[in-house]
Amino acid sequence: MNTCGVASACYASRVAAVDHLVYAAPSLEQGIALIERRLGVRMGPGGRHPQWGTHNALLSLGDGVYAEVFAPHHEAPAPPRPRPLGLDTIDAPRLAAWVARVDDVPAAVRALRRAGVELGEPVSGRRRRPDGVELAWTQAGLDASRMDGALPFLIDWGVTPHPSASAPPGGRLAELRIEHPEPDRVREALRALGAVGARGALGAMGIGVAVAAAPSAGLVAAIDSPLGRVELR
Repeated sequence: MNTCGVASACYASRVAAVDHLVYAAPSLEQGIALIERRLGVRMGPGGRHPQWGTHNALLSLGDGVYAEVFAPHHEAPAPPRPRPLGLDTIDAPRLAAWVARVDDVPAAVRALRRAGVELGEPVSGRRRRPDGVELAWTQAGLDASRMDGALPFLIDWGVTPHPSASAPPGGRLAELRIEHPEPDRVREALRALGAVGARGALGAMGIGVAVAAAPSAGLVAAIDSPLGRVELR
């Protein structure tokens, strides 16, 4: 994998940056256990999302980036619509999505729409941490196809404390690789976010986002962990 650790290879922009990875799992316990086996670190508690019938656990990956295990909260009331990212039918943990942090979600939605990618309208989200602090954000695209998950959904935390600041440290995200049968279309959409550098990598704080041709869409995260460099898929 080609990392993006020098200034000439990355374009660190306020327009878009890697915010977090979403590791979907049939249960929170199963996802936490898998991450602990792979990375050698224990995730910390996140919170509940009443609007989706889900809950999460978090791990900081350095430089304002974190990983999230996202799972159904079966003890909560059933949500009025299917849970995001196929959680109602998921049978094994997987790296299901990545999230780009933007300053202006509506503007980013319009930019992607011009590039032929529809994320839908921005919506508000919130959850309460175990310590009682409520987090609130604006997002778009969680329920959209996003080219079969190759593209990020978008988030703006506003004045809310960033979750990576309170999550336990788990290493550092070195690179995110996007695999897709139409890599040029993926790159074009990333350019629409205004965050593709001269070498075709979207990144912030030395994190590279590479795009590669593959028979089907997929995500691969390279993480420098206490157990060495690990790839999560």
